[in-house]
Amino acid sequence: MSKGEINGVDTAHLLFARGVVGDTPAAGDYTWRASNEWVHGTHSRTTIGGYFGLGEERAHKSTYQVEADHPLEFNAEDNAATPVEIVLAGLASCLTAGVAAVAENREIKLRSVKATVEADMNIGGILGSDPEVRNGFSDVRVAYQINADEASSADVEALVAQSQKISAVFDILTNPTNVSVQVN
Repeated sequence: MSKGEINGVDTAHLLFARGVVGDTPAAGDYTWRASNEWVHGTHSRTTIGGYFGLGEERAHKSTYQVEADHPLEFNAEDNAATPVEIVLAGLASCLTAGVAAVAENREIKLRSVKATVEADMNIGGILGSDPEVRNGFSDVRVAYQINADEASSADVEALVAQSQKISAVFDILTNPTNVSVQVN
């Protein structure tokens, strides 16, 4: 079986891209974009379509939309997942993509991969009832169920560890990131 036929990840292309970025570091500079518009109440819609990468403006093959809202107990309409749940979906998606890519590169056939992500948060900070409480997550847990052909538990643990190492979203959540906010 050639690369890309085991789990559907074209690792030859990824390795080629790694070489290009290694030879021309500026090719690795990407700017991702999302544009959010308020709908009503706490409901908003984010549109994702274009980004800058490999030295030029690029577009996804489609424009994507992600909606967010808050649950009924926040006196909202619960029209979509909460923003914090979308962050968890991003983490699970990024880590799972990494598992598939690493498994492909190591020629491990995956039968199934399921990531369950949970995060703890005390909303007292957000509501202003306790200024000492952090507004974000206090703890995030990812639990995997992975079924792979002819892979030992050590092999599977190594897939997950390497996935964490290469995950952009894992890095975003576990390391400080500069964020600037302005009003135009």
